[in-house]
This record gives sequence, C-alpha cells and structure tokens, in this order.
Amino acid sequence: MKIKGAIFDMDGTLINSLWCWDELWEWGGRTYLGIEGFRPAPEFDKAVRTMVLADAMDYIHEKCGIAGSGKEILDHFNAILPELYWTKIPMKEGAREFLDYCLEQNIPMVLASATESKLIEIALEKHGMRKYFKSVLSCAVIGKGKEHPDIFEAALRELGTPREETWVFEDSYVALETAAAIGMPTVGVFDRYAFEHERLEKSAMHYIGDGETLMKLVPFEK
Repeated sequence: MKIKGAIFDMDGTLINSLWCWDELWEWGGRTYLGIEGFRPAPEFDKAVRTMVLADAMDYIHEKCGIAGSGKEILDHFNAILPELYWTKIPMKEGAREFLDYCLEQNIPMVLASATESKLIEIALEKHGMRKYFKSVLSCAVIGKGKEHPDIFEAALRELGTPREETWVFEDSYVALETAAAIGMPTVGVFDRYAFEHERLEKSAMHYIGDGETLMKLVPFEK
C-alpha cells in the first residue's frame, strides 16, 4: 500500500474500549427498567454508536424512556468512563508497533475520533500516544458524526497530504463508507464489539480480520 498520510479512529481501532457500551446498557436497564443484563436491539445499539455522544444519550432517552433526560445519562457515562479509560482499557494488539512504524517512515498521522475530547486525552496520556499525531480531532467538537465527511475533511486539511494517498483506519463500516465516498483509501479493523463485520470487510480496501493486527500491512509499498 502506498501511503502519504494516515487518519486513525481511536475506539475499536487503536484501543479496546467498545465493551464500555455494555456497561451503559446494564446500568440503564437495571436503574430505569428493572432489567438485569439489558441490551437493546442490535440496530438501535448500532445507530447510537455512530452519533456524537451527547446526541446519542438524547436518542436513548427519547426512544428507551431511560432516565429523566439525555443529559442525565450523559452525566452518568461521563462519571464512569474516565476511570475505565485510565484503568481497564488497553491498546489493541499490534497498534503501538504500527504507529511506531508509521512514525519511523515519517508518515504524518491525525487522530479523528467520535469520542469526547476528555476521554481522548485520557487515552493519549495513558498510552503515551500523543507523540504520534500531528493533530487530534473529535466529532464532539466538529459537531457531526462520521456518517458525515466533515471530520475526514478536517483531518486532510491538518495533514496536507493527497486525498488519494491518505488512508483512513476504522472499525466502523459507517465511517469507512463515508471516507470511501470522498475518495479516500480505507483500512477496516475487526473489533468483536463492533457491528456487521462482513459489511466492514466489503467496504475496506484492506481488512484486518479477527486474530490479525495492523502489522499485517507492513512493509508499505515503496
């Protein structure tokens, strides 16, 4: 693969954090529905994970009747997530080695995440990842999720690299389809807590499957 720049998602791509959604569903079901081990329908779960977090919490409140408001759910999530990110969320296997390789190859990188900025900062500090990225972008700041191209366009501006040689690394088929639609090469990364792995694989120019790591892509084509 020829690559001049790289745009990385964080959750599910570089760190193992998507299981935290199970914590939210269990809390909401137990607290407001009287149900242990609550899980929503897969389509609903999938929909909220592509949204900016505050919008997702409003959506959960509206559709599930959980809590007095979306802000109440958001406040709970914001209260528990920092500790989880600091103590229980590791990097994915091979992710650090791949970032090191990109750094050694002088490939500029941007982190483009749908996660709240506070949690991004915790993960960057915890895992010493800040050194890898020219810039860090959050959908929460941009105001649109990855079903829209805004965050990828912003990352391209930060990198200043050719669109057709700037690769997007994601665990979400929604994000990959958005990036592909604006002419960017894509790498799909399997995560067991993500959705529709077959669709992710089909939407990716390169696919990192179950049991594989990003180091599968090394060395890059000269």
